Amino acid sequence: MKGLELSLTRFQDQIRAFFRRLWPPGMTLRQDHLRWLYAPGIFTFGYALRTTITSLIALGIALWWELGSPQWAALTVWMVAQGTRGKSVAKARWHLFGMVVGTICAVLLVAAFPQAPLMFILLLAIGIGTFCFIGTLLPGPATMTNYRIHGMRASGFTYAIISLDGIADPQNIFMTAMSRATYIVLGIVLESTVSSLFQFKLAKRAEDRLADNFMTAINGAAQTLASLLSGDTQVLKQARGVFSNITTLSDQIEFAEVEMGAHRGHEGDHARAALARVAMLLSRGLDLAALMQGPVGRPDAAFNATSSKVQAFLKDMAGELEASDDIHPVLARLAELQAACRQSVVDSLNQEMGSPGSLPVDPQLVQMLSQQRMLNYALGQILDELEQALIQFDASRNPLAHDHFHYRLKTFRDWQQAFTNSLRASVTIFGAGVIWITTAWSAGLTFIMFVSIVCSLFSTLEKPALATRAFLGGAIIASVVAGVLVLWRLASPTTYEIMALCLFLPMLAGGLAFAYPALILGAVSYNLFLPILLGPGNQSRLDEVAFFNTAMPLIVGLWYAMWAFRLVLPFDTNDMRWQMRTGILRGLRYVARARTLPTTLYVVEHNVDRFVRLLTNAENTPDTIIDAYLQGILSAMTIGLNVIRLRAILERHLLPPEAQRVVGEMMGRMAQFSGRYGGHYGRTARSAKFAIMHLQQLAGQADNLGVRLEIDSALGCLYVISFELDHNQKFFDASSPYLDPVMA
Repeated sequence: MKGLELSLTRFQDQIRAFFRRLWPPGMTLRQDHLRWLYAPGIFTFGYALRTTITSLIALGIALWWELGSPQWAALTVWMVAQGTRGKSVAKARWHLFGMVVGTICAVLLVAAFPQAPLMFILLLAIGIGTFCFIGTLLPGPATMTNYRIHGMRASGFTYAIISLDGIADPQNIFMTAMSRATYIVLGIVLESTVSSLFQFKLAKRAEDRLADNFMTAINGAAQTLASLLSGDTQVLKQARGVFSNITTLSDQIEFAEVEMGAHRGHEGDHARAALARVAMLLSRGLDLAALMQGPVGRPDAAFNATSSKVQAFLKDMAGELEASDDIHPVLARLAELQAACRQSVVDSLNQEMGSPGSLPVDPQLVQMLSQQRMLNYALGQILDELEQALIQFDASRNPLAHDHFHYRLKTFRDWQQAFTNSLRASVTIFGAGVIWITTAWSAGLTFIMFVSIVCSLFSTLEKPALATRAFLGGAIIASVVAGVLVLWRLASPTTYEIMALCLFLPMLAGGLAFAYPALILGAVSYNLFLPILLGPGNQSRLDEVAFFNTAMPLIVGLWYAMWAFRLVLPFDTNDMRWQMRTGILRGLRYVARARTLPTTLYVVEHNVDRFVRLLTNAENTPDTIIDAYLQGILSAMTIGLNVIRLRAILERHLLPPEAQRVVGEMMGRMAQFSGRYGGHYGRTARSAKFAIMHLQQLAGQADNLGVRLEIDSALGCLYVISFELDHNQKFFDASSPYLDPVMA
């Protein structure tokens, strides 16, 4: 037995060595030009091979069952299949949900208007527009990886193909709907089943991915803060990449949760909370940067000594976390640094207040000591946020018994964008219907179907015209390949096996292209429309006329949709930034006067969402404008957080009456900040400086230790607000058109 085990071990080592020679570890694979086709990565090739085989199996089963349009089963496999198991299962679930909703709505539509073409087209357009409206408001960013939105896209997709197929034969609409639903369910079940056969230690790899995501985020934040503490103020530009990375990693957590299976606990919730704490950690770093660059001035020797220790800790922290699953040594070092910050604050208070009966301290010394306490307090807050992030990370890596923790996904609804997306889709589809009715085109229903599919898929995106252009390119290539197959290669095969052999390489090429980011939308179009253009059947074979009556409506429909997206409520980056800026100013007023005080996490996540949206839609905008808006978003986030902290201080009623009044007046000004008629920016900035001056005078008069600390906290918030208002005046002044010449 030992000899057999040794032989098996050697054989496994030889296999691993063979694959290492093909794909050396750590090697960066180029994907430019055509390397994605003839030199793909092993995972890319595995995905393409698996999905090709699955789609051919789905097509074979549909032909075996003698279903009317078997190509829809193969199409569904390509629509659902993704690179990871978690993405595939998540997308399959929402696709199945969307299929059920779309099927029910399609049956009702055909039953209500079987012989009223204008009303049928109108309700078809309104229905898909409604799905786009709901999809835009669902949680998460409007990207192709957000499968909640994909559920609504699938609803519109199914609604269109069933109703447009059924309106030609309204009496058999139920059978049409059931056959289409059967194709979709068959494709989903097969893709989920086959992909599950190729998973090895799936739950363990999902847990490792959660840990790796956190390590990536926390290491980026730690290195940024360490550079900031060393005096490198330019490092704040790196924080933008860290914020964007946090959003991307957080979006992947739900897929890891799916892969961990039914026996998972709340690891995903803790991981989501840990990443949110990392974002809060960076926001605290922005506070400290404002204090270090503002009127607080140069830090003293005590702060520099503590800062040096913190820098060393931040640089080594990621390595210590990766080296061991035991987080307690890291938390112990962190506790020592927190104690050092608190001790610095205590020493400063002892020096300022002195002993009973001692001489009063010089007012300038009082102000200097107060400012140094603010630095130490801000550094302590950074360490406190870091502690919370590490605790949440440890809970995600080592699940707790009887854990009931839940971290809800935040939703930032944009009703104006939802209405725009809905109206754009409805107008485009209704226009296609009018073309069909007025021209009586024999392939008009096919033309409307393709337009409806594109509107369902892309109207929830902010730049649907660009996506449709890429889709059009993929459809043209699919038409050429399908033309060669239909008119030449598939003219002679009489068995399924030979047909599958002819389709294998064209489908495999589409799967390989899907993994290349520059071709992903074109590859999706190619993979979706190739089965439709082939039109396989048991008793029939496409001839030239049938092929061109499918290919021409496809190309014309995508071309029409692309131009409709450009003409009907087109996306404007200048207007998007302008609306974002007015929304930020409105948000600051809301934070200052809302009856229910928003949480700091809400402010951070909302601004990070804006941050990512701005970067996603940068297009050809000059870097100076993008950088200025990014700086404005970070500055607004910093002001909003400090406004929340000031409101919390006011609600505690520990400030002296005079200080309470002055800070309250400043908050009243903030509640009107850059309002409708402008002019409030200067008043708010002056009010912040006035409050700082009064609190500095009151600080030296307070004998109570708690009151003195409360005044220091309020002063720290006011210093940060005043600094941000002064250094981003043009962004916060609503009377200024800022950097967009179109809005000038």
